[in-house]
Amino acid sequence: MSTLPQAIYPVVDVAQWVDRLGRAGARFIQLRLKDKPAAAVVAEVRQARQFAQQWGVCLVLNDYWQIALDEGIDYIHLGQEDLDTADLAAIRAGGIRLGISTHSHEELDRALACKPDYVALGPIWETRLKKMAFGPQGTAKLTDWKARIGSLPLVAIGGITLARVKPCLEAGADCVSAVSDFILHADPQAQVEAWLAATRSAGVQPQHG
Repeated sequence: MSTLPQAIYPVVDVAQWVDRLGRAGARFIQLRLKDKPAAAVVAEVRQARQFAQQWGVCLVLNDYWQIALDEGIDYIHLGQEDLDTADLAAIRAGGIRLGISTHSHEELDRALACKPDYVALGPIWETRLKKMAFGPQGTAKLTDWKARIGSLPLVAIGGITLARVKPCLEAGADCVSAVSDFILHADPQAQVEAWLAATRSAGVQPQHG
């Protein structure tokens, strides 16, 4: 059965967060870069990769699949719109693992046809970080998704806070992801430790990808 490196999955917007959260014990971190020139993206990715190597972090790059290939990143995460243009054969040939966002049964079917290494469902709760075409999915949909995908890892994202970690895992998620609950927290390092403790209390064992 495929597994993910860890049951928590912070999403960050600059490379420096890979250092801070990796130092605190996070081992599965997505770098999500938006609206940056290509040269700036490459610079951030290279710095993030250095921090990831330092702390044993499995690094995920959002959207920029060609840069992920060029720079030897562990995972690429694609949205549904990215599937229109991404070269999935090149991604596979490059040995990069693949995660795909889903929001509906149709999108899940499309994602599964791409043979991803995990699928993400969201937003589970309302989120204000970005405008979403889909409303809150709720934890019951996690249970539905898990029944459909079986052993394929399921990531829950969208509006997830520390108090919501355990309900997501109990509903069927294998991994819980968040942006603001880490990078906007007063003590991000302590928050990583608290999320890890919450996964342990939910009975999630450490994973190795």
